[in-house]
Amino acid sequence: MVRLRLTRMGAKKRPFYRVIAIDQRSRRDGRCIEQLGYYDPMRDPFDLKLDLERVDWWISKGAQPSDTVARLIQRARKGGDDGGDS
Repeated sequence: MVRLRLTRMGAKKRPFYRVIAIDQRSRRDGRCIEQLGYYDPMRDPFDLKLDLERVDWWISKGAQPSDTVARLIQRARKGGDDGGDS
């Protein structure tokens, strides 16, 4: 099964995350199927960019977003009124 989840990038104590589609059995930083966006929690306000068309396509094909990615998708759909950059 395909999952939509975060993979950690960035330097030590400066996390930066990519939102990816990946097989659920793969390790966190393993080879992804497709990169769908990014999330930078260290910026004020945080920086969030998602390709919602591709996210919707993957979900329609049966991909399951992780809890964190599901919350990020909701924020991106809101249009960034709580600090995110959609």
